[in-house]
Amino acid sequence: MLTAPDGLDAEVRDVVILDPDDAPDSRPGDLVLVIGARGKSATAHVRAAGKRGATAVAVKDAEPLRQAAADAGVALLDVRSEVRWEQLESLARNVVSTARGTADADAGEVLGDLFSLAQTIAALTGGSVSIEDTANRVLAYSRSSDEVDELRRLSILGRQGPEPYLAMLREWGVYQRLRSGEDVVHIDERPELGIKRRIAVGIHAGSQPLGTVWVQEGSHPLTEHADRALLGAARITALHLVQHRNTASAGLRLRENLLTGVLDGRITGVSVAGQIGADPLKPAAVVAFLLRSTDRTRSEVELHRAEMISIVSVHAASYRRSALVTPIGGRVYVLLPEVSDAGTVTAMTRDAVAATSRHLGLTVQAGIGSVVAGLADVPVSRQEADRVLDAIAARPEVAVAALADVRTQVLLSETLTLLSDNPRIRDPRLDPLAGTDIGRSLLAYLDAFGDVRSAAAGLHVHPNTLRYRVRRACELSGLDLADPDQRLVAQLQLRLTR
Repeated sequence: MLTAPDGLDAEVRDVVILDPDDAPDSRPGDLVLVIGARGKSATAHVRAAGKRGATAVAVKDAEPLRQAAADAGVALLDVRSEVRWEQLESLARNVVSTARGTADADAGEVLGDLFSLAQTIAALTGGSVSIEDTANRVLAYSRSSDEVDELRRLSILGRQGPEPYLAMLREWGVYQRLRSGEDVVHIDERPELGIKRRIAVGIHAGSQPLGTVWVQEGSHPLTEHADRALLGAARITALHLVQHRNTASAGLRLRENLLTGVLDGRITGVSVAGQIGADPLKPAAVVAFLLRSTDRTRSEVELHRAEMISIVSVHAASYRRSALVTPIGGRVYVLLPEVSDAGTVTAMTRDAVAATSRHLGLTVQAGIGSVVAGLADVPVSRQEADRVLDAIAARPEVAVAALADVRTQVLLSETLTLLSDNPRIRDPRLDPLAGTDIGRSLLAYLDAFGDVRSAAAGLHVHPNTLRYRVRRACELSGLDLADPDQRLVAQLQLRLTR
């Protein structure tokens, strides 16, 4: 950066290549790469870019252009002679597209671009940072005014580690250690090879490797807590790479947004029908999928959910070309237009659940909404699918269900939710029993319809112990178990804490 009249916060919206023979074609916000002119010969192009509102101009041998750029009100970047223009264009476009994709994704957490992340890691570790994918391609790197070794210089200029150095790292077992876990790997300085000391850590989503973060030590030692900082940085980088990998194209995002709008009732079925080529007056159904991921890292959960979306999308598309799939919250929803019968929807859902469970080795559940008359009633089917999924949440052995399969559980679950959300319709006399052995014993007794031996066996206590606890529960609460209404209220309310 040689000059920046508008400061370093000026916005770059696009990257354009300008050949000296081309007519000026930059727009406000552009980064203009002048590829066929060096030094003073690019003066006219710098002035033209500034006049048209470009944010910055990149030129080789740009030092003589400082004043012209300042007068034109455009930032001036000096490109080193050994840098290839196609590499610089790819690098710049990647930064811009990543930032735009992050902003469009509406993910709820702005992670920033990889280059900013690399700069943050450099500040925390005190070294020069590069982030690579599993093919050793450099995705991003930190700015560095410190001394860099030959390995870093060649990696950045070539956008990939040079093969002789990579072969040595493989021979030393560095890559094997990086792929096998989260341990920070230390590589000693090799002056005879032009390699300075560096530390590295693998980027993982669960057991799946995504890349590597490298930190090269410069003229000053790395910070005291560099290892810990690098480990945390790798975990954040994993989220960034998974998010980038899962960022949908504009077309897919449109379809996802359409489905979200229909499910929420914000977009009419007729509007969506024209976009997906479906008849809005023919029957439709919604299916909700949920991945039961426990003891997983956040990046692993995101990766698994993305894989589930892909598998479900394939099965849905094989059934209906116009099917829509989108994640909302922790669930994945499928809209199946022009449904022929409920049995076909169930078969598709079972196939998708089985394939996803088999591929990921995790529990997947699906709730099937009722077949509604047309796309206008899709929110009703979505609500029913959610009700079913809520009802089977505590029953991992149930993979797929429709309302008819679990109607009692759905109604009971919703009744308990109503009780939980409205304290005024609960019996305060039962509150002291909640979560106690006496309360659990009374509930077991009521669930067993007064069969003391059966309830005691389920609790693994002696029948006399159960009789005492039930009697004590009545003393504490004032319940009259001879009254069927009081028994019903007690049974429902005690289930809130089970």
